[in-house]
Amino acid sequence: QVQLVESGGGLVQAGGSLRLSCVAYGSIASINAMGWYRQAPGKQRELVARITSGDSTNYADSVKGRFTISRDNTKNTVYLQMNSLKPEDTAVYYCKVTYRSIWGREYDSWGQGTQVTVSS
Repeated sequence: QVQLVESGGGLVQAGGSLRLSCVAYGSIASINAMGWYRQAPGKQRELVARITSGDSTNYADSVKGRFTISRDNTKNTVYLQMNSLKPEDTAVYYCKVTYRSIWGREYDSWGQGTQVTVSS
């Protein structure tokens, strides 16, 4: 299995910016996709942004134009640049990676989550 190390969360005022990072460590043969999900209090976890091995991306409508996902394949790292943050963006953000191990098996792994709080 792999470990996902997330960083970059915190408290920010509305209109501010944060940059989340997630690094995957382990016996990885290849990564098919990496993404960010979030879960706000009282709500289900939802997809925020996703990027595939072919560098195609998709975003939730609520963040499109404000958030940008990118990856560094050589470092097994995914980033989420969050600009023009709104109080409604407040949530725990989770990194997810879909990868194939060196033994040929495919897995989904999740980070522990990082809190993003946007004040009004």
